[in-house]
Amino acid sequence: QVQLVESGGGLVQAGGSLRLSCAPSGSISSFNVMGWYRQAPGNQRELVATITAGGTTNYANSVKGRFTISRDNAKNTVYLQMSSLKPEDTAVYYCNALRRYSYWGQGTQVTVSS
Repeated sequence: QVQLVESGGGLVQAGGSLRLSCAPSGSISSFNVMGWYRQAPGNQRELVATITAGGTTNYANSVKGRFTISRDNAKNTVYLQMSSLKPEDTAVYYCNALRRYSYWGQGTQVTVSS
């Protein structure tokens, strides 16, 4: 069973920055795609950003230019650098890893105060 360990969430003021980390129990190179999703209260879970094994990235329109997803194979970790944070970015952020199956982390809370 694959486990995804997330860290880096917290409380930040609008305009601030946070970096989320996700470390899978297996090698990140074994996953076709890794990504971050978020879910705000009362909303469906939505895609934030993904990165393929080859390094191709994809972002939700709402975070383009503010968030950057990256992967460090040496540290076996995927990052989500979030800048210029807005109150509407407040949500639980989930790491996802896709191979034959889709795996999810436990989620980390990000709260942006106005």
